[in-house]
Amino acid sequence: MLEQRIQQHFFESADLQYQAADLLARPIAEAAQAVVAGITAGGRVYVAGFGPAAGLAQLMASQLLGRFERDRPGLAALALGTDGAALAALASAGDLDAVLARQVQTLGQPGDLLLLIDPDGDRLGLHAVAQAAQGKEMTVIALTGRQGSMLREALGETDVVISVPHDRRARVLETQLLVLHCLCDTIDLQLLGEMEPT
Repeated sequence: MLEQRIQQHFFESADLQYQAADLLARPIAEAAQAVVAGITAGGRVYVAGFGPAAGLAQLMASQLLGRFERDRPGLAALALGTDGAALAALASAGDLDAVLARQVQTLGQPGDLLLLIDPDGDRLGLHAVAQAAQGKEMTVIALTGRQGSMLREALGETDVVISVPHDRRARVLETQLLVLHCLCDTIDLQLLGEMEPT
């Protein structure tokens, strides 16, 4: 019985990723193009994750700053909301959403990008963070679950929504990790060209 339940997790995840390949290829490509355009013009990428996606935000920022699968110069990226000292200093601003919005208002510049990662996407505080980025003339890339309609309404024409077509948080997070890996790969492809066969 336990083995069947475990196998069901694998089957459900594989089914979702197969379905998502067609639905998400275009928005992922648009997001990768936006990142490359911003970075090559001197912009920075700020990444913010909500709830369990905070770890994904740190991973994405580290792969941009460091490397994904190939060596390349570091790309200007920072995960917001991860610096304990900064969070303590801004604690008077209120909850995490307010702190992240404040960081975007303080650090963001025109031409920068904000990558928001949330498994749901209907978190009210996402609006404040997205609006802070838009107020700074930043492009917003929102990586959400199927819900995410509230956030979609707050975004502009040049912003990108990558909405994983599932309601179960575990499946959404798994697919969001794959989306981030696709982003890293397509960013490297645009900057470095095809990888030489080994």
